[in-house]
Amino acid sequence: MRVIAGIAKSLKLKTPEGMDTRPTQDRIKETLFNMIQFELPGSVFVDLYSGSGGIGIEALSRGAEKCYFVDHNQEAMQCIRDNLKTTKLESQAILLKKEVASALLEIKEEHIDFIFMDPPYTLLEEEKIFEKLSTMDSIDSDTTIICEAALTTDFSILECHGFHIVKEKKYKTNMHVFMQRGKA
Repeated sequence: MRVIAGIAKSLKLKTPEGMDTRPTQDRIKETLFNMIQFELPGSVFVDLYSGSGGIGIEALSRGAEKCYFVDHNQEAMQCIRDNLKTTKLESQAILLKKEVASALLEIKEEHIDFIFMDPPYTLLEEEKIFEKLSTMDSIDSDTTIICEAALTTDFSILECHGFHIVKEKKYKTNMHVFMQRGKA
């Protein structure tokens, strides 16, 4: 795994050992960031279920001003620290070693531009997270929430929490779903 573009382009990133994380493949990550590249400079980015931190680091490398990395796993947090050191992006990173739902309460930003989440597919965490996101003042109709999910993930819960799907990008085994607050 590597940084695709930006100031840390081509630098290799570590991944936590074992099956607890599934790093986003480079070609899928490149497609994702090509879709949002023009809105990234100067943005506040939140990487939930960070794993190796590859998504948040890609955002910082491409011009995001700040990134919150959220993961409760100690090995993942160490991997993120190592990757931030390798890329020299530590000064723009805030690490929160917590469960996602409680970490969201600690993010005190006036406005969040992007939230990326890649929860474990089998835990069905999405509804709990959207419930928390719906209460955050720093999320508005200009915030883009991107969820990496299994192709079978049901997002019908979005509307009852005040969100709607803007677009979807499907791959062979998973998809990126782009959402925003408000009515479609």
